[in-house]
Amino acid sequence: MLRTTVAALMHHTGESQEALAAGLRISQAQVSRKQSGRSAWAIADLEKLAAHYGMHPPDLLMGPTHAIRQLPAVRLAAVVGGRQSVLSV
Repeated sequence: MLRTTVAALMHHTGESQEALAAGLRISQAQVSRKQSGRSAWAIADLEKLAAHYGMHPPDLLMGPTHAIRQLPAVRLAAVVGGRQSVLSV
């Protein structure tokens, strides 16, 4: 379920895999492997994801709809599926 949640958050914030990778300080290839299921998101990743998206780690585990509702307004893309710049945490 975390892969689905991350995909939904990326979509609603307008982030690419490259932007998420930069924010988490990992490579785009690592994000790709985690999002495709070839590699698992780890507990340490959960902490980084939560900090990156401005929410608590349990929010990420409660499903995409809940996680999207927890996003700070400044993180939402002006157009869902659009693009926005991302700042590293």
